[in-house]
Amino acid sequence: MQRMSAARISGYAALVVFAFISLLPVWVTLKTALSHPQDVFAEASSLIPHAPTMGNFARALGMPSDVTLISARSAPIDFALALRNSVIYAAILVTGQLFFSALAAYAFARLRFPGRDKLFIAFIAATMIPSIVLFIPNFVLIRQLGLINTFAGMVAPNILMVPFAVFFLRQFFISSPKELEEAARLEGLGHFQIFWHIALPLQKGPLATLAILLSINAWNDFFWPYLVGRDDSVRPLAVALAEFQSQTGQGTPDWTGLMAAVMLSIIPILFLLVFFGRQIVESLQTSGMK
Repeated sequence: MQRMSAARISGYAALVVFAFISLLPVWVTLKTALSHPQDVFAEASSLIPHAPTMGNFARALGMPSDVTLISARSAPIDFALALRNSVIYAAILVTGQLFFSALAAYAFARLRFPGRDKLFIAFIAATMIPSIVLFIPNFVLIRQLGLINTFAGMVAPNILMVPFAVFFLRQFFISSPKELEEAARLEGLGHFQIFWHIALPLQKGPLATLAILLSINAWNDFFWPYLVGRDDSVRPLAVALAEFQSQTGQGTPDWTGLMAAVMLSIIPILFLLVFFGRQIVESLQTSGMK
C-alpha cells in the first residue's frame, strides 16, 4: 500500500508539473493583458500584475478605456468585428466539412459502385500533396470568380471534404450495425434518408470529436484568410492579430493590447473544449453501454 501510495503521489506530482508548464504561457499572456503598458517591462519578472486593469480588453473590443498608450497606433483594429468574423468563418467551414465529409464517408462505407475502393485509395493518397502547392491555383480561381474579400472565397477551397474526416467517419460507418439500415430500406427509405435519419445520429461521438478538431483548425487558420480576406468586414481574428502587431513597424508593439486580443481569441476554443468535451465522453460511454 505504501508503494502504491508513493506511486500515486509521484504520478499526481508529475501531472501537476506538466500542467504548470503547459499553463504558464497562458498565465503570462493573461498577466500581460491585465497590466498597464508602462508596467510590462518593469514588472516582467513578476507573475502577478502590479495593478490589474480591464482597460486593455476594453481597448481591444473598441470600448472606452482608462488605459492610455505612450504612442498611438496608425489605425485602430476592431477586434470585436474580427471575433465575429472568425465565428462566422469557422461555423460555415466546419458545418460544410462535417456534412460533406460524412456524406462521402457513408458512400465509401455503404454504397457499392464500380471502382469504390480504388477511388477511396486515390482520395486518401491525395492527402500527401502539400497544401501550400494548392494556394496559388486556388487564389487565381477565387480572384477570377470575384470572391476576394468575401466569406465565400475564404471557405470555398476547403468547405467540401477533409480527407482525414472522411477516413475517420468511414471506419465508424463500417462498424455500425447494418440491420437498422436494412429495416429502413424495407420501409421504403432512400439512401439519403437512411443516412440522415439513421446512420448519422448513431455517430454523435465521432462527429463531436471532428467538430472540435476542425473548429480548432479553422479558428487558427491564417495563411489562406490572409490572402483572400484582408478587408475589415471579413478579416478573421488571426489575421487581425498579425495586422495589429505589424502596425508598430520598428517601434515597440502594444503588448498589453495584443495579449488582450489573444486572450479573447482563446476564450471560444476553451468554451468549445469544456462543453463539447463532456458531450464526447458521455456519448462514448452511452454507445459502450449499448
